[in-house]
Amino acid sequence: MSHNFQPRLHPVPIEDIRPTQMTVGMREVYRKRREWRDMAPAEDGDFLGHHMLPAVVGPRQRFWIVDHHHLALALHKEGVKRVLVSQIADLSALGKDEFLTFMENRNWLHAFDEEGQRRPLKDLPKRIWDLKDDPFRSLAGAVREAGGYAKVDTPYTEFLWADFYRRRLKRPETDDEFDDAAEKAIKLSRSKDARHLPGWVDGGK
Repeated sequence: MSHNFQPRLHPVPIEDIRPTQMTVGMREVYRKRREWRDMAPAEDGDFLGHHMLPAVVGPRQRFWIVDHHHLALALHKEGVKRVLVSQIADLSALGKDEFLTFMENRNWLHAFDEEGQRRPLKDLPKRIWDLKDDPFRSLAGAVREAGGYAKVDTPYTEFLWADFYRRRLKRPETDDEFDDAAEKAIKLSRSKDARHLPGWVDGGK
């Protein structure tokens, strides 16, 4: 998901950020943690300045991030206390129910749990560290990195691919199972069965 917004000029505590989805791929979170650790301390500020989190201001002036949940969780786990946000809309005047309805209609919410099941909007996690692990979301990220499908701007693309794999592959529980699932997922991604998904690349099958 790409955005072109004006950033706020002051940092926001990670503990105050509200997620707009229920899950992440923890493997992707761990990868981002390693990238953060590998940076020199002097690079930290520059990195955060170039990786602002797009957010909507909701009721009670809370920031609801609509992208980069993996990065936010990785930074939290690495002890980062504040991040910069790019404000894409101010909906703070709306009541909670009206706000959530508006967000959902703009496709700024993804209320599906780690089993791929739709949940009530009230079940969205309140803190970034409450996000659950969905191995199929990790699988979707790994397949995209391997060129199994193209990166596009469609919101929640990786979740659409994750659900596609979920319906066709066994849930990977170990590293070996994950690697095996990734090989199978790449082949599935290039098949005609996946042609309805954003970023599909015709593999001739």
